[in-house]
Amino acid sequence: MPKVKHRHSKSRGRKRRTHYKAETPALVKCSQCGKSKASHHACPYCGYYKGTQVKEIENLDERREKRDKKGTQ
Repeated sequence: MPKVKHRHSKSRGRKRRTHYKAETPALVKCSQCGKSKASHHACPYCGYYKGTQVKEIENLDERREKRDKKGTQ
């Protein structure tokens, strides 16, 4: 492994890294329910993608019933 001839200061390294930052995800409005969702992904609230339902979404009551049923067995 080669050795470093001249050490760079902390500020020099930090100046170089100023452009590395997290970007906000691209969100779009769902055409079915109107809530925001990630672009090119199925809506997590209604399960639709490009006007067709691609996954079945349970409502909160169904989830609670399933959880309670699983806990009693």
